[in-house]
Amino acid sequence: MTSSEKNSAQASDWLSQVSWNDQGLVAVIAQEADTGDVLMMAWMNKESLQLTLEKGEAVYWSRSRKKIWHKGEESGHVQVVKSIHLDCDGDTILIKVDQKDRIACHTGAHSCFFLDLEVTPDGPVWKK
Repeated sequence: MTSSEKNSAQASDWLSQVSWNDQGLVAVIAQEADTGDVLMMAWMNKESLQLTLEKGEAVYWSRSRKKIWHKGEESGHVQVVKSIHLDCDGDTILIKVDQKDRIACHTGAHSCFFLDLEVTPDGPVWKK
């Protein structure tokens, strides 16, 4: 094996350690690096994970649009990747990011997780 072939094999090995689902996707949690706030959950395929590493900005797979989605490509709210982590089962990735303009959600909110489950006398209710 030449050194070029060896480097290529090593380069693809990190992708093979990810447990991709039946659709070739892996769940990704984006967390703000400086605050620890959980910003959003999205999906990546191999191409989007490779692009994320190459660009240093979050690139996801849009299941609804069925295409690569560079976070912030339309809104300008890009996520600059500080670090990438794989969980112990290999089926979830955590990316720590600097969120431009502190807006991660398509609603304009800082985080997509802004609804809290409140238990009321009438039963559980999601509230802002």
